[in-house]
Amino acid sequence: MARIDDAAWSEFTGSHPDWHLDGETIRRTFTFADFNEAMGFVIRVALAAEVADHHPDIDIRWNRVTLSLTTHSEGALTRKDLDLAVRIDGFVG
Repeated sequence: MARIDDAAWSEFTGSHPDWHLDGETIRRTFTFADFNEAMGFVIRVALAAEVADHHPDIDIRWNRVTLSLTTHSEGALTRKDLDLAVRIDGFVG
């Protein structure tokens, strides 16, 4: 799978501005009302990741969840990362 080029990244950030690029990784922090809501979100992310066979790094801090996506096998940011980020964003409407 090919690395995302600048045009694809610009298109993605136009509709998903809360994701931030850090080298070959994209990150976003989500804030919820409480721990239970945050964990419900994490479960939805985990299920989507299993279906996609693409797994984010997840950091949970009470009501805050930070997700990091990169394609480790490619050592780069790929379409798999952006596709999963779009799916995840759909969970928070």
